[in-house]
Amino acid sequence: MAANGKAATEKVPAVANPLSEEPTGIASNINYHAQFNPHFSPFKFEPEQAFFATAESVRDRLIKQWNETFLHFHKADPKQTYYLSMEYLQGRALTNAIGNLNIQDAYADALNKLGHELEEIVEQEKDAALGNGGLGRLASCFLDSMATLNLPAWGYGLRYKYGLFKQRITKQGQEEIAEDWLEKFSPWEVVRHDVVFPVRFFGRVEVNPDGFRKWVGGEVVQALAYDVPIPGYKTKNTISLRLWEAKACAEDFNLFQFNDGQYESAAKLHSGAQQICAVLYPGDATENGKLLRLKQQYFLCSSSLQDIILRFKERRSGKGLWQWSEFPSKVAVQLNDTHPTLAIPELMRLLMDNEGLGWDEAWDVTTRTIAYTNHTVLPEALEKWSQPLMWKLLPRHMEIIEEIDKRFLAMINASRPDLEHKLSSMRILDHNPQKPVVRMANLCVVSAHTVNGVAQLHSDILKAELFADYVSMWPTKFQNKTNGITPRRWLCFCSPELSNIITKWLKTDQWVTNLNLLSGLQKLADNADLQNEWASAKMANKQRLAQYILRVAGVSIDPNSLFDIQVKRIHEYKRQLLNILGAIYRYKKLKEMSPEQRTNTTPRTVMIGGKAFATYTNAKRIVKLVSDVGEVINNDPEVNSYLKVVFVPNYNVSVAEMLIPGSELSQHISTAGMEASGTSNMKFALNGCLIIGTLDGANVEIREEIGEDNFFLFGARADEVPRLRKERENGLFKPDPRFEEAKQFIRSGAFGSYDYNPLLDSLEGDSGYGRGDYFLVGHDFPSYMDAQARIDEVYKDRKKWLKMSILSTAGSGKFSSDRTIAQYAKDIWNIEECRVP
Repeated sequence: MAANGKAATEKVPAVANPLSEEPTGIASNINYHAQFNPHFSPFKFEPEQAFFATAESVRDRLIKQWNETFLHFHKADPKQTYYLSMEYLQGRALTNAIGNLNIQDAYADALNKLGHELEEIVEQEKDAALGNGGLGRLASCFLDSMATLNLPAWGYGLRYKYGLFKQRITKQGQEEIAEDWLEKFSPWEVVRHDVVFPVRFFGRVEVNPDGFRKWVGGEVVQALAYDVPIPGYKTKNTISLRLWEAKACAEDFNLFQFNDGQYESAAKLHSGAQQICAVLYPGDATENGKLLRLKQQYFLCSSSLQDIILRFKERRSGKGLWQWSEFPSKVAVQLNDTHPTLAIPELMRLLMDNEGLGWDEAWDVTTRTIAYTNHTVLPEALEKWSQPLMWKLLPRHMEIIEEIDKRFLAMINASRPDLEHKLSSMRILDHNPQKPVVRMANLCVVSAHTVNGVAQLHSDILKAELFADYVSMWPTKFQNKTNGITPRRWLCFCSPELSNIITKWLKTDQWVTNLNLLSGLQKLADNADLQNEWASAKMANKQRLAQYILRVAGVSIDPNSLFDIQVKRIHEYKRQLLNILGAIYRYKKLKEMSPEQRTNTTPRTVMIGGKAFATYTNAKRIVKLVSDVGEVINNDPEVNSYLKVVFVPNYNVSVAEMLIPGSELSQHISTAGMEASGTSNMKFALNGCLIIGTLDGANVEIREEIGEDNFFLFGARADEVPRLRKERENGLFKPDPRFEEAKQFIRSGAFGSYDYNPLLDSLEGDSGYGRGDYFLVGHDFPSYMDAQARIDEVYKDRKKWLKMSILSTAGSGKFSSDRTIAQYAKDIWNIEECRVP
């Protein structure tokens, strides 16, 4: 192929054609980049070189649209939203960009002229390693929708060199290795050498004679901007994801020390700066780890706010007289979870110390600018930072947080004496002498003008439980914004076969930007012709997935079996353990059957994927268990044509784009009340996949939209969970014999000699740390197994299953991120469309 590629390039002139939409012109432009942006030796045009040249060719076009968008926003001067997030799980950009620009066919033809296939070139791209799971993927879907809806909005994040980690599955279980997405370079980003801001750490606060306070000393690193273009779908609007990288200046390199042989100390600030953006969520078990995480969070907040303020001033300076009180009518800042909470004291600091505002005016501006999205009710995920650590790293911010806390207490004492007994839990600073902390979620709720949850159930729990006392003070501050996903990436581009069928039967492709139109499929769900086309599209996706599984896991799976998939972060509350215990029980029953009895069962392939956090021991044990169980079952000739179990390695966006379209049953089985929303459930439902799930997160709304009959429900409800835990503590739990049998089977050594007792012990006992089955796996097991038995029966009725599958897609209209973002724009940000003419 390579020689063919090189020979083909010689027939195509290398001429810059940045805006061509014709295959011939595009091929010339790709060849131009291969010749004149040579990142590789000039004698090669193999798939990798072809990918970089193709990406740069697409980028030409994006840069033009980007500049036009930037200029248009500058002239129109609308209110703009700035979305602050520690994570963006972008996935590959090439398919998405040419799809949104509506030039995929032209690019496929152009690459053919150069001796390559588009599918092969797309595979060369590495996923940008800027996120971990749902939080980061949501932020990326949101950017796609902001651009598609022509909203004046930008994303801000960090440019991690190594991201989270790449997962390798070995005999020992999960191994973590550094991501290599930036090993060569990213063709999509543009470094902005003119956009650099200083960010200070440590130091001290000086008080001037006039009483003004100034943060001085410590160490200062530079934040350098890298911009990634985000194109909207079939629109000129192309917005920015601005990623910050930490750098030290040349003058911070101590030449004297270096020449004296003290190499480490000579480059101390340089290596310190490099650590800031090295890894997403560095381990925080050590003091240094905590310090680094806090540095990352502050680095994101400070550089982004300095940038936002500078833009505001540049726009206002041309308008004559202006006031800081106008800032909130031009700027909306959204905090994606508590990670960017430091934006609150940082905006206060910049307004008071740099711009000379008094407290009241700065507080008014800050509280009218900032809004907060809560993503979790899990106590360990509601960030609490050590006060001594924060005083050390950010002394000025701690003064400001103390003052916010003091004024909040005074306000309650004056206006709500009935809440005084609740103050210790409501205040921002927890002065527990053993472990004094700053409660970041409380700081967000006190300071933001709006707080939102991400699914109806989650928002109700926030209002009734987590933030109930604040709701009694500020009833209008709390909203719900049910999450969504972009239909472009999650159906249109990842499953073109199914997309084409939908467009054909709806007689329009407008559903891609108006997902509610999918409801038109409801009245067609019984149509035999549609069902047959639907089945063949699903089969094509299953076959593609089977080839992928063979390639990455070395397991041959049967596309005629039921494809049953659970992919998400490995966490005890997401209950991958419930899934694998169910598969173990199924295996044991198959072993006990006669060959004739087995032929009456529904063959099934169970796939589980996701990363366990490096220091989360029980999650890593679950990964090990899944791969051990797969090893035994897949090599058991008696049953392996009726059941296979596969751990899918290194789950990321590109893997999801393969798994989701090929799935028929998807497991969303978290303990009720623990998953804020979930968004993979929406992706599966949109692709005609049926869900087995609890009434948790967005499952509740998905079930309402697609119909209760098309959702396999099991398990305790959120309002029952506290009572069930209490009963367990009182020794009243009676385990189902099937549950005991599955655990006993693991303990018998059927799946190897690894010691699974610590994992199984977490399901035992009535209470105590790491005991007492906190996530109710044992309680929900019987109803889970009953639901699985119903699934086996329904799958045998092909027409019924296909109808349910079509109705699942038909009911997914609500779960578009376009709907979510339109609601944020109207109800929280107060921004409007600003379309490039």
